[in-house]
Amino acid sequence: MQRHAAAVPGQAAVAGQFAAFIAAHRDCCERSLAEGHLTGSAWLVSRDGRRVLLTHHRKLGKWLQLGGHADGDHDLARVALREAEEESGLRDLVVEPELFDLDCHWIPPRKEDAGHYHWDMRYVVRATGDESFTVSDESHALAWREVRELVDEPGLDESVRRMAARWLERER
Repeated sequence: MQRHAAAVPGQAAVAGQFAAFIAAHRDCCERSLAEGHLTGSAWLVSRDGRRVLLTHHRKLGKWLQLGGHADGDHDLARVALREAEEESGLRDLVVEPELFDLDCHWIPPRKEDAGHYHWDMRYVVRATGDESFTVSDESHALAWREVRELVDEPGLDESVRRMAARWLERER
């Protein structure tokens, strides 16, 4: 967390909150932690870095990055890569080991699941092979989107717009 806070000063406070959450909960990677748990997400970019693959999330009903539950795995970069592969059907993906973004957000109650927080650790995952995806059961749709277009897109999740802006700044 300290390296991320130093690399992305605008996220220093949230990095501190993540560090405190992790220190306070040995089971922070388990869904069974009722108040919330760590998740791993992928900012899945195309080979040329101009596009990102987004999912129209089935449960949340909005366009987001790919990702999901750690289910006990404390290597959140590995979780992000696994989720990207499972949710897109893409192979030949490469994950960068450094954190790209942090976001803690509320997940509303649904059926038997109480409302809780996702402490989402996000990593850059790059497509290196075929970019033809398959839509999984977790999505209504997937789409490659031009990163430049996402920065100011009305109605898009603020954290996706933030990652788009960070990506464009990084790739300058």
